Amino acid sequence: MEKVRLSKLMSQQGLCSRREADGYIERGWVFVDGERITELGTKIYPAQKIKLNNTAQAQQQGQVTILLNKPIGYVSGQPEPGYQPAISLIRRESRFPGDQAAQHFSPLHLKGLAPAGRLDIDSSGLLVFTQDGRIARQLIGAESRVDKEYLVRVQGMLSKHALGLLNHGLSLDGEELKHAEVSWQNQDQLRFILREGKKRQIRRMCELVGLKVTGLKRIRIGKVKLGDLPAGEWRYLRHGEVF
Repeated sequence: MEKVRLSKLMSQQGLCSRREADGYIERGWVFVDGERITELGTKIYPAQKIKLNNTAQAQQQGQVTILLNKPIGYVSGQPEPGYQPAISLIRRESRFPGDQAAQHFSPLHLKGLAPAGRLDIDSSGLLVFTQDGRIARQLIGAESRVDKEYLVRVQGMLSKHALGLLNHGLSLDGEELKHAEVSWQNQDQLRFILREGKKRQIRRMCELVGLKVTGLKRIRIGKVKLGDLPAGEWRYLRHGEVF
């Protein structure tokens, strides 16, 4: 059995992100089989036991995850000319009054807060921001199994065969898409459940079967639903609430 870089194993085991792992190692917060590890690049056997000290665990518990109902016209990540980043909506005054989390807002909650996934500028709905590398990896890591649900308003005719292709049989960027769940929500709106997230995937899938998307809203990520969160407002992920 070959040794593997410690930070990689920590990420694979869901302890933290690889970047966070390097920071914990440098601070001496990581133990392998009871021995403190402080050297970056250290390799260990996958069967060895990794543990974070109390300081690292407390820091993780203090990290926040925020759910935003992104309106159309805001970009998920880096700002673009003429458009504002969605994170600019996360302010004390735009917090959802119905937020049941006991967490008090602090400007420190914006430090290191990053989108875990993207939502196109012309799409709306549930967008997750987190300081926690474990959650980011769960939602957007290469091995993520968290599904996402969308309501998609379309124009055009859709045959049963084309509907079948939306569920499975289309390719983008030279790669076959994973199985999806696509069905009619009403006469002009489709319901998509995806387990991957290629750039503008739903719009491109619809184009391939002759449909034009006129509206797209994400309403669920894993077990977490958008619910009654108003557009432009946000709330904290509650204790015990998981994706």
